[in-house]
Amino acid sequence: MQTIDAQTFVYEGRRYRGTAAILPDTGQVVSTVPVEQYLYSVVSREMPRSWPAESLQAQAILARTYVLQRSNPNRAYDLVPSEADQVYTGVDAEAPQTNAAVDATAGQALRFGAGFASIAYSSCCGGHTESSADAWGGKPLPYLSGVACNYCKDSQWYRWTQTVAADALRSALGNQSAAIGDLQSITLDAPDGSGRARFWTFTGSSGSARIKAADVRRTIGSRVIPSLLVRKADYDSTAQTATIEGAGLGHGVGFCQWGARGLAKTGANAAAILAFYFPGTTIGST
Repeated sequence: MQTIDAQTFVYEGRRYRGTAAILPDTGQVVSTVPVEQYLYSVVSREMPRSWPAESLQAQAILARTYVLQRSNPNRAYDLVPSEADQVYTGVDAEAPQTNAAVDATAGQALRFGAGFASIAYSSCCGGHTESSADAWGGKPLPYLSGVACNYCKDSQWYRWTQTVAADALRSALGNQSAAIGDLQSITLDAPDGSGRARFWTFTGSSGSARIKAADVRRTIGSRVIPSLLVRKADYDSTAQTATIEGAGLGHGVGFCQWGARGLAKTGANAAAILAFYFPGTTIGST
């Protein structure tokens, strides 16, 4: 770590705004940076800078709200700089278009009632966003119950087909694999309101096993099964592969980034885009 001046430092070859310190108990490097300057890097990494200004502004408001939700003076840090929270890679990621989106929305956050709204976003919902309660459990939130979205069709992940080998499928079965015998078919539960099946049933020569769809995806990998909006899973016992058809990329809760792009192209501004994906919320000051 190298300090350049009072407002900039270099860490692992990247320039960052703010200051940095090393935690004595863990050796972790913690950066302290003004929120708006942090967002200059985040918005450019979370959404392509070439997208419409209105979609970039909506992303900036959400990214700012995400930070404010998680700010806690009792912790050594608020966020990690990866997809676990928000991607943050410093000054070199910044761009004029995304900086302008941050500046245009300075101090604005998404609110529900007296507090900040809970923020979630992903790349492409595939036609319907997912309920936060269905995706992760917990108390249902009225503004995260899922909405039909016809605006993300330009994404390459709006519809997809993947081929998965039997070995990968058996890994999702875990210790139930041997009990079902030779795999013969896969059936999906009836979908929820967003079109997502909560469980997959694997039937074999000796029995069957019903597995949570989220566990199947987690085990096989999110790069192989891009979302839980799976419409069909046809197993070919001769080829020992499954052809899986689905839609969307990511968890699908809340803000659909490709959908925001599509809405912006219809003339919607940032406020209208956020009202569509988070109905009942308002934009207020931080």
